[in-house]
Amino acid sequence: MIETRNLTKKFDNIVAVDHIDAVIKDGSVFGLIGTNGAGKSTFLRMLSGILKPDEGSVTIDGSEVFEDTTIKSRFFYISDDQYFFSNTTPEELMNFYYTVYPGFDKKRFHHLMKSFDLDERRKINTFSKGMKKQVSVICGVCAGTDYLFCDETFDGLDPVMRQTVKSIFVGDMEERNLTPIIASHNLRELEDICDHVGLLHKGGILLSRELEDMKLNIHKLQCVFLPGTEPEDVKELEIMKVERRGSLCTLTVRGGREEILAAVEKYHPVFAELIPLTLEEIFISETEVVGYDIKKLVL
Repeated sequence: MIETRNLTKKFDNIVAVDHIDAVIKDGSVFGLIGTNGAGKSTFLRMLSGILKPDEGSVTIDGSEVFEDTTIKSRFFYISDDQYFFSNTTPEELMNFYYTVYPGFDKKRFHHLMKSFDLDERRKINTFSKGMKKQVSVICGVCAGTDYLFCDETFDGLDPVMRQTVKSIFVGDMEERNLTPIIASHNLRELEDICDHVGLLHKGGILLSRELEDMKLNIHKLQCVFLPGTEPEDVKELEIMKVERRGSLCTLTVRGGREEILAAVEKYHPVFAELIPLTLEEIFISETEVVGYDIKKLVL
């Protein structure tokens, strides 16, 4: 289990990560989402021991990560900015990682490189961005680590390859209890693989919750009220957002399905229907509450 307590990192006067407490359970897929500059990459770099926290701690099963080579051998970090040794080939990279990760599966590496149609002896610096990401993913899953830290791993991959990578992650989770931690802007990519989601904004964590629980606690309500009744009149509802199109009101409401419908029915609406929100819609709703509003950005 990974745990952060009071985790903080500053760059001069910029607070990149601001006193974050988080728990990442083994065997789950933890999705790390957030606004631009929210601190996702910095957070992952501290999890992987690349950056030293200014305050707080990062532990895996109670042991501090920074400068502990034994703990670092339990995870593999795939950065957003792909970096490889100058003029190296995938085959040479495999041999290097084999010295770092004793459990590195060379046989699987050869199999995946062939399946992905990648030449092991070609210089990696001649590969496209997507091909470089594929090499990193292959190395990551073949390292045989307990944790895989992924920073925008799906960026640059075509749709077929993204689904392939997800399938590999799921297979390793089932077979050896792999725990992927994935930071991404592409919320639709995370929605069908993540169990737990952490939402970062301005260096702090707005919420950290099981994805299904999150979806059960916020809904979109479409309704038509009787003349003289406004959405704001329904005091029992915790309304986050109201949109109107003629007589049709679309409300983003926090709360359980049954309690929302019961509250609305008291006002005898002409029509009322609950619609599930996507992860992207939940992200927009939660960040609007703290002032990250698209209307303010474009006006």
